[in-house]
Amino acid sequence: MKKWLYIVLLTVLPLVSMAQDYYDVGVKHIKITTSSELNDKQELIICPMDLMEDGFCFPLPNCKILSPYGMRNGRMHSGWDIKTYANDTIRCAFEGEVVLSQWFADYGNCVIVRHPNGLETLYSHNVKNLVKKGEKVKAGTPLSLEGHTGRATGDHLHFETRVSNQHFDPNLLFDFENHCLRKDCLRITKKKSGIKVKKIK
Repeated sequence: MKKWLYIVLLTVLPLVSMAQDYYDVGVKHIKITTSSELNDKQELIICPMDLMEDGFCFPLPNCKILSPYGMRNGRMHSGWDIKTYANDTIRCAFEGEVVLSQWFADYGNCVIVRHPNGLETLYSHNVKNLVKKGEKVKAGTPLSLEGHTGRATGDHLHFETRVSNQHFDPNLLFDFENHCLRKDCLRITKKKSGIKVKKIK
């Protein structure tokens, strides 16, 4: 191997590795201290009707869908990407407490709200966060402005639903086509590799 090629490889390969690690940290390993873990039975029931008792607001009204939850380009996409226009107001889905409001790797400017039943909602790629950690918020409270900070190619909201730092498909709770909540309750159980989410009537 030519000496110059060897030097290039020694220089570039660590950068590729760092980029991979950075991506993994940003997308898969955002974790916060939480007191809303699954209970002793390792099970949590989340019902949309219970969530609506203290109000409900679709995070980005009149939005269009860019990308759903699931595998995308060989990687796990941990939420739904939705958009309206740059700097539009992103609103809190339910009552809760802001447990994170800061820049976080690939998420860019990110807000996480913990709700009383253990559910957490995440709002990221914001051009600006409007709330601070520790603030109590209501359904409809402005949380941030739509942007493309972090790993994003255009202005949009990356929205996640989470329990115990584990994401699951927000489409199980939210009807993204009609901008409302679904009717089915969810049973969330803890597993060694994460969580299992199943609809219950």
